[in-house]
Amino acid sequence: MLALTWADIDWERGRFLVRSSQTEHALSRGKRWVPLFPGLRPYLEALFDAAPPGQIHIIQGYRDSEQNLRTTFKKIILRAGLLPWPRLFQNLWACRKTELTQEYPLHAVVAWMGNTTLVAAKHYLSVAERDYEKALHAEESALQNPVQSGADLGRRDGTGNPKSA
Repeated sequence: MLALTWADIDWERGRFLVRSSQTEHALSRGKRWVPLFPGLRPYLEALFDAAPPGQIHIIQGYRDSEQNLRTTFKKIILRAGLLPWPRLFQNLWACRKTELTQEYPLHAVVAWMGNTTLVAAKHYLSVAERDYEKALHAEESALQNPVQSGADLGRRDGTGNPKSA
């Protein structure tokens, strides 16, 4: 994220270019395009509007290799009244990947996030509480609105009520 520059943002097409030294050996040469999701775009636009002319990198702070993003992030979490979780950045990454796979095909998500479907399934995707809730409500909905079979229709009057004998 520190390597991201304003030149990497394609505002017209609604995407940004991510460069990854970890995947430079791959066919993609370590580059991948990621959508400017609606939840991200306003923040980038605000940063762009506030950026002084000639600013290259989007994130100006933390350019010193001595600075520790994890420590700063942990302080922000504590100030928000929350408890830090294990592997702060990796777990955020995994959570976002799981969220995206609920809305988009897995092949698209791994292309955006930069690994394979096998790696995503093995290390990042997880079952969330909302998955259980969704399954519960889908089952309740199915029970409340049963599909009528042809045989069942013959036993009902025109209003859908059972015919009296």
